Amino acid sequence: IGPCRVTDDGTGPGTGVCGATPETISARNFCRMIAAGTAAHSDHAREVVFTFLAAARGEAPGFEIRDEEKLRAVAADLGIEVAGKNKNQLAEEVGQKLLSEFGQQNGELSFIRRAPAKRQEVWGRLGVVPRGIDREVVEMMHRTSMGVDQEYTHLLQHGMRTALADGWGGSMIATELQDILFGTPVPIRAKVNLGVLRADQVNIIVHGHEPLLPELIVAAAQDKELLLQARGVGASGINIAGICCTANEILMRKGVPVAGSVLQQELAIATGAVEAMVVDVQCVMQGLSQVARCYHTELLTTSSRARIPGVTHLEFNHENGLEVAREIIRRAIANFPKRRAVEIPSGEMDLVAGFSHETINYMLGGRFRASYRPLNDNIINGRIRGVAAVVGCSNPRVRFGDLHTTVVRELIANNVLVLVTGCAAINCAKEGLLIPEAAEMAGSGLREVCEAVGMPPVLHCGSCVDNSRLLVAGTAIVKEGGLGEDLSEIPVCGCAPEWMSEKAIAIGQYFVTSGVTVGFGVAFPTTGSEKLFEYVFVFGVACPTTGSE
Repeated sequence: IGPCRVTDDGTGPGTGVCGATPETISARNFCRMIAAGTAAHSDHAREVVFTFLAAARGEAPGFEIRDEEKLRAVAADLGIEVAGKNKNQLAEEVGQKLLSEFGQQNGELSFIRRAPAKRQEVWGRLGVVPRGIDREVVEMMHRTSMGVDQEYTHLLQHGMRTALADGWGGSMIATELQDILFGTPVPIRAKVNLGVLRADQVNIIVHGHEPLLPELIVAAAQDKELLLQARGVGASGINIAGICCTANEILMRKGVPVAGSVLQQELAIATGAVEAMVVDVQCVMQGLSQVARCYHTELLTTSSRARIPGVTHLEFNHENGLEVAREIIRRAIANFPKRRAVEIPSGEMDLVAGFSHETINYMLGGRFRASYRPLNDNIINGRIRGVAAVVGCSNPRVRFGDLHTTVVRELIANNVLVLVTGCAAINCAKEGLLIPEAAEMAGSGLREVCEAVGMPPVLHCGSCVDNSRLLVAGTAIVKEGGLGEDLSEIPVCGCAPEWMSEKAIAIGQYFVTSGVTVGFGVAFPTTGSEKLFEYVFVFGVACPTTGSE
């Protein structure tokens, strides 16, 4: 008996040995993917909260509260009194409040109140407002185990609740606190593709998703003593480059060059120019260790939650972060003389990143009047047809990056403003879509707006957890007025053309549950059941109110 699988050719039995129907099996599998994606983003957020609290207490060398203005704004959103408190006192209260939302058993997550009032009413009516981040993930895993929840619509109802615990919970917590710790992104120019590696410098790749250690590595790479050590072995300097969402994090705050998306992690090592690759969590291929053994590259794991057989582990925590960062750089410097043949592709592309919600707000409304009014007005007058988010992974099942860039080119040509995150953002950057000159590819209306503001038609909004920025931006469009009272009523949509991670499923589901139309490419995990497929894609996922706690 089990594990249950569904055949898509109709030749298998109508039910499993236990009587489970195809729609029940497909719903279980789909909801487990939502739970896994929510867990990934939220565990990331938990580590950020721990470091945030340590920084507030002066217990995390190298970390400090850098965006006090955003700290006060977030505190106000959480209902915390701001007056008369210094930044560290306020950060302690904010951190404790957000940490409690992982384990709380009842009530609702605080950031839910940021959503449009009409959407909150929908969630309340459907009984999908998340109570606590960890509770929803645990309950989802319980419901999908053998012999528990066997009504597919009921499973999907809790899938929505779990996804909201990601988008308006874990992911939003990670984004907000990272901005406060490291600075809210503003537009910044940088370079992308493997050509950012330097033959005459010590190259260190940071790869994964959590920006805590990479921020310290970037800072330590400027240390005069370490630079002298690098010159002592014949290098002209120390070059840090990123891959995957770690790349996006340090790109949009520090302008650190991006070596590539998730499917370029092995290719970076194969240049023969990488002295060290530092990884933490998510999207790290186990095969990296085999590739690294063929070159001089030292692969280093750094998270207590993730190791790879045969790979050196240097564990990071907020207390020892600076020393771990320096040790990584020292090891990379020592590796430089061990290089053999080096072949770095010559191609690199310019990009502009750093379009946070706050940046877009001031960019459109002006220095003294932050507002989405100009965007709404240009949608109303027809210059811009709407806003589309193109997000998610790169997938080797297709020519990676091709679906992202094809969709984006078509959207901007039809006067749709595009927001990108994650590996989709990196793939678009490599094709020159993230520079103001890309407005030449846009339709006349969008091109006119981009040229007036001086922005690209495709805006880099950050990493995968930063899809929460898009929820905030969409809500700001609603609140500005003139287009609708809910996210479902304004011309916005999302798509993940090359998704492969469960995180993308969680992201897609929290957008759908927030009222946004979403499209997925490659394949979708509900196709094994025609009834479930129709329920999700044709009839929607409206569920009756249960009133259960």
